[in-house]
Amino acid sequence: MNSKSLDAHSVEVVIVSFGCREGASHWLQETGCRYDMLLDPDRKMYTAFSLEASLKKVLNFSNMLLYAEYVADNMEFPRDLPSIQDDMFQLGGDFVLDEHGRVLFSHCCQSPIDRPTVEDILSAQ
Repeated sequence: MNSKSLDAHSVEVVIVSFGCREGASHWLQETGCRYDMLLDPDRKMYTAFSLEASLKKVLNFSNMLLYAEYVADNMEFPRDLPSIQDDMFQLGGDFVLDEHGRVLFSHCCQSPIDRPTVEDILSAQ
């Protein structure tokens, strides 16, 4: 995500994770992410925003091919902690809410790599 574009528009980004505190801290460190993260281990927010878990959508041929291309290009991924078992089938989403909590933009991911552009997100303001 292009943080400079978001910062220029005074957008506050919050990441929501269903993982445990140790895994979330590790991910933030591995990725260098500077945004705040909320933990939702019961996945109440995931349910409220209709975010599903799907074996079929995560392990489809297109995703596996793209992952293979990333590996072939020596792309670095955040390293997992062996002590943590995450749900790799939980899909995420991107949402823009106004100061009153009204949803201005909603994007439920159809795969782990399905993300809207920063321009799409900013157009919701």
